[in-house]
Amino acid sequence: MCTAATYLTQDFYFGRTLDINRSYSEEVTVTPRNFPLSFRHMGVLETHHAIIGMALVADGYPLYFDAVNEKGLAMAGLNFVGYAHYNHPVSDRNNIATFELIPWLLGRCASVAEAREALGQLNITDDAFSPQFPPSQLHWMVADRTGAITVEAVREGLRIYDNPVGVLTNNPPFDRQLFHLNNYMGLSPRDPENRFAPGLDLQVYSHGMGALGLPGDLSSQSRFVRAAFTRLNACSGHTEEQSVSQFFHILGTVEHTRGCSLWEKDEWEITAYTCCCNADKGIYYYTTYENRQISAVHLHREDVESRRLVCYPLISGQQIRHQN
Repeated sequence: MCTAATYLTQDFYFGRTLDINRSYSEEVTVTPRNFPLSFRHMGVLETHHAIIGMALVADGYPLYFDAVNEKGLAMAGLNFVGYAHYNHPVSDRNNIATFELIPWLLGRCASVAEAREALGQLNITDDAFSPQFPPSQLHWMVADRTGAITVEAVREGLRIYDNPVGVLTNNPPFDRQLFHLNNYMGLSPRDPENRFAPGLDLQVYSHGMGALGLPGDLSSQSRFVRAAFTRLNACSGHTEEQSVSQFFHILGTVEHTRGCSLWEKDEWEITAYTCCCNADKGIYYYTTYENRQISAVHLHREDVESRRLVCYPLISGQQIRHQN
């Protein structure tokens, strides 16, 4: 289970949590402009926008979980189990497998507007990458500094939703997640007024009571509400340090702690990593469950004209600064 969000200060930021019970040996991966991207039904994209993000590299191919391209377009795939539906290839559509969707869109498109147009001709196929990696049941958030959309392949067809809250979690489908926010319209970061009964002497005895009722559990619907409330009310300075720090605080409100969500017997769901991409500058920041120190990889410090992937293993061991 995962949560993705956007944040805009002077620059545009995009990121997500990956909540899971194990590591896939994912790495921060740079796909340069001239790395040939092969697609099962769409040939080879020899040149494309440079991409940086978190990926499992299998047989030399970047299986991106989330990424941003050099134009500032960002995308993440999140679990959508029980709702995602993919099709066989068809002759009158661009046929793209789930594992190809992030590099295909980010390689070709420079904006949400271009991505929306490309998606209009898309058929997401049920091709497996390999026997070890069957099609993942996913939906996606695509965003730039102008806004965000949610993309869902369901039995009724490909659905593209405007995403005005800049947040995505997992189930149920996005339109139902968004509608659920109506139940929380009374929440506020301000102290509440006594509307329960004016004749009762009710007291505001603590700061933060305006958000009483904000769900605190780890279900995807509750995380959607909590992340949306936090993201839409968050404010920070405009420096890089202030913006990045605030973004990690936003996603920190929905992180999984080991022991609070049982996956299977003796396996716990944890937030394996949290990332924050400065989409304007091409900087990929991340933390891991054990390492709370923010690490960064810069797209434009690499040779973006190269034909070779560049991978950085995650710094996962705890980093503690001793002050005395």
